[in-house]
Amino acid sequence: MEQELKPIEDTDMDSLFILPLSIIPLQTPQLRTARLIKNVRLRSMVEIFRDQQTGSGQIDVEQLPIICGWPVDKLHPDLIILRKLVLLPSYDVYSLRISLRSHDIPVNDHEELCLSKEKAEELTRYMVMFTRPLMQLVYGDDAVEVQGYEDLLRLFRDPDVAKARERLDRLASSLNVPIMDVPRFLEDYGDTFMALSYYRHCLDRLEPYFSACLEALVPIRKHFQLMQDGNLMRTCAVVEDVINSVSASITGRLETFERRTLQMWNNITQEEFRTVKSLIERYHITIGAALCGLTVKMNAFARTFPHTRAGGPVKRADFMATEMIQGIDMIRDFEKRFQAK
Repeated sequence: MEQELKPIEDTDMDSLFILPLSIIPLQTPQLRTARLIKNVRLRSMVEIFRDQQTGSGQIDVEQLPIICGWPVDKLHPDLIILRKLVLLPSYDVYSLRISLRSHDIPVNDHEELCLSKEKAEELTRYMVMFTRPLMQLVYGDDAVEVQGYEDLLRLFRDPDVAKARERLDRLASSLNVPIMDVPRFLEDYGDTFMALSYYRHCLDRLEPYFSACLEALVPIRKHFQLMQDGNLMRTCAVVEDVINSVSASITGRLETFERRTLQMWNNITQEEFRTVKSLIERYHITIGAALCGLTVKMNAFARTFPHTRAGGPVKRADFMATEMIQGIDMIRDFEKRFQAK
C-alpha cells in the first residue's frame, strides 16, 4: 500500500522552523501577530498571513522599514532585533533559550519557551528510557504506574511505599540535597531529558521522508536524458550524501547522550547530573539547526510529491536542482560542527 507523505505541521512553539513574534517584545503592533519562518531555501522570512486560499504572505526583514513606515534615517529597534533573529539556525524552544540569551534578545515571558502540553504528552514514550532507571533506583520491582514525567514527580513528592522512602532518602544523600528538594531537583533536569526526547522524536518522524526522497533519485539517475546532465547528477549525489550523513551524525550524537544519561544513574551525584546536562545543552543549537534544515527540506518534498505517482523524473529533477539544493550546504555545515566539538 502506497504511503502518502504529509507535511509536518506542529504548533508554533513545537516547531523547529517557526518563531511566533508574539513572544518577542516588539514595538510595532502589526508584527506581534506575525511569525518568522524558514522557507525552503532556509532563509528566514516574516510571515504576515497564512491561510488555505491565499497561502503564505512572506516578507524579507529588510523590506519592513518601508512596509511598517519606520524612519529611514535611523535603525528602528524592531529591525535591530529581527536582524538577529533571522540569523538563528533553528527556532525550536531549546535552541531559542540559548540563542536569545546569547544575543541579548528579551522575551515577554520565559515560560512561553516551552513545548505544548500535547507535544510533551506525545514524547512520553521517549521519556520512558530516561525515567525507567530512576524508577528502578527508587521503587525497585514495586509496581507503580507512570504515564508521564508529571506522574513520576508526583511519586517522588509523596512516595507511598516504605521501601521507596528509604531509597529516596539515599538518593537525596547522593545528590547532597534535602529529601524534600529531590522532586524540584529532578524537575530541573527533566527538561534536559525532554529536550533529548524532542530531538529524537523529530529525527524519527523524518525517516519515511528520507526514504521517499532518496527513492525519488533513482528514476532521475536512470532517465536516459537526465543521466547525461553532470551538474544534475552531482546535485543528486549531494542531496543523498547530506540526508545520509547528517541523519547518521544526529543519530550517533543522540545515542551518545542516551548512553551517557543511562550511565549517570550508576553513579548518581549532583555533579554528574550537571555534567550530563551541560554536555547535552552544548549541542542543542547544532542538533536543532540540522533537524530544522532537514525538516524544512522534507516538508517541501512532501508538498510537491505526496506520493510516488506525483510527478515524473523530469519534475523531480527540477525540484532537486532548484528547491532542494538551495541552502543545503548550510545543513552540511551543521554536520561539520558535530565533528568539531
